[in-house]
Amino acid sequence: MAEHGQTKQAKAGQRVALIVAGTGVLWVFVTMVGAEYGWSNRTRAFFDLAALAGFGFALWQTYRLWRARQDEKGEK
Repeated sequence: MAEHGQTKQAKAGQRVALIVAGTGVLWVFVTMVGAEYGWSNRTRAFFDLAALAGFGFALWQTYRLWRARQDEKGEK
């Protein structure tokens, strides 16, 4: 039996959590920097779209992880 937190699926879940947390922190940081330095709305929108892409990627990875777990349940 694998150690808790050391399975392939556990590591994938941890990776998704890091992607979500990292994207959120970077998004807040860039938003604050943009407000402080008076960046244009166009520049801020670019970083908003980049954050949206990061969250979308995390959602896609979560879906893949969920499907892998569903497939594993069916094999047993």
